[in-house]
Amino acid sequence: MPISSVIRNRLLAAAMLCLLLGSAAKPAHAVSKEMVELQTQVQQLLDMVQRLQSTMDSRFGVMQHLAEQTADAANQVSATVTAMQQKLNAQNDAVNGKVDTVSGQVQSLNDSVDELKARVAKLDKTLQDMQAQLQNMQAPPQPQPGVQSGGAPGTVSGTVLGQPSGAADQPPGVPGGAPGAPMANAPAAQQAPPLQETLQAGVRDFDAGRYDVASGEFQDVVHYYPLDDSAGTAQFYLGEIAYQKQDYATAIKDYNFVLEGFSGNAKAPAAQLHKGLGLLAEDKRDEGIHELRALIQRHPQTPEAARARSKLNGMGVRIVATKQ
Repeated sequence: MPISSVIRNRLLAAAMLCLLLGSAAKPAHAVSKEMVELQTQVQQLLDMVQRLQSTMDSRFGVMQHLAEQTADAANQVSATVTAMQQKLNAQNDAVNGKVDTVSGQVQSLNDSVDELKARVAKLDKTLQDMQAQLQNMQAPPQPQPGVQSGGAPGTVSGTVLGQPSGAADQPPGVPGGAPGAPMANAPAAQQAPPLQETLQAGVRDFDAGRYDVASGEFQDVVHYYPLDDSAGTAQFYLGEIAYQKQDYATAIKDYNFVLEGFSGNAKAPAAQLHKGLGLLAEDKRDEGIHELRALIQRHPQTPEAARARSKLNGMGVRIVATKQ
């Protein structure tokens, strides 16, 4: 019940009580001047009570309106703060994603530089080997020692007059000192095995579990064809053999050979996946996570990337979304 109604009821009760007391003091048939004055005062009192009630009702309405406005303003402030918090969280996530993306791009650039350095080193070594072979081919044969003085007539220090040096020591029908003539004691050059046949034989032996035989065949491919893309495939299988034997350190070295020298090879995603798993198996958690994230960054649509995501999810590691 409003306070104004309570006050009004009490004032009305007091006025009625005064009226009854005034009328009881004198006879009912005698309407005196005091009664009229009392009635006038009671009426004035009632008017005052009504004005007071009206004033209190208006002020209560104003207070109620102000309270509603305050509540609405508080709700708006709360909604604004919530929206700003959500916006800040979204911006923070976006910045973190961009930072991770830039980090992945920088890592890819570093890997590309390392790969280029490795290829340059291989080309330099190959050029040095070719230059050494060319110098060996162009080197003149060692002269044969001549016959000492006191030889047959017509010779000077064991050389027959009119014949080139060493002709007397050559058998009939063989020109002495002919340019390009092969040395009799020179070993025959080792012939390189056929590339594709050797690689396919290694793959068959690997699938059959004959790891030792397959290892020799893959090493032949790497040795005789170091610049061919098949060398990257052979090196990957060498890493797989070491991985199957749980020799993770050797396997990681072989995988690095593929990733640094043959990043465009079809086995590169699998090499990076198994490198990451090998690092995790060696309790190198941060390095393994880095390799799996780099795999997802470089080859997002491959089955190896799907396996990397499953592995990271199983470890409870956050996977950074990348833009395709």
